[in-house]
Amino acid sequence: MSDIEIRLVRFDAPVAQQLIRDALADLGARYGGTGDDTPLAAAEFQPPDGAFLVAYLAGEPVGCGGWRSHGADSAELKRVYTAPAARGRGVARRVLAAVERSAREQGRKRIVLECGDKQPEAIAMYTAAGYERIPNFGFYKDAEGCVSFGRTL
Repeated sequence: MSDIEIRLVRFDAPVAQQLIRDALADLGARYGGTGDDTPLAAAEFQPPDGAFLVAYLAGEPVGCGGWRSHGADSAELKRVYTAPAARGRGVARRVLAAVERSAREQGRKRIVLECGDKQPEAIAMYTAAGYERIPNFGFYKDAEGCVSFGRTL
């Protein structure tokens, strides 16, 4: 969609933090608790070792996603989210493509992610984008329902 604009923002910017709170509330509704307790620091999403992007639709922030370093030549996808009112418009696919492009531009050769099995729409999007199951990793690697994916950039 040409009316979706993707902007690089700081992870700790108010617009990013509001979308992250919304994403965590969505995850909390699916899984309980805080939604995700993975330790994240704003500095991890600073270029050239990471980036955080916000999607705008008609000037309103409606989605986000970012990446952080995962080893020397890999990136880890984090916090991909689309606000409920904007779902079904391709926002998440555009964010995913922009995150992948950003990681590739910073020399990353591979991107990985972990998510949960109660996110069928996310799993379908990642699979459609060429992601394949990989061994679980990260904060939730031993948690029931954790599924991890990766793909070459």
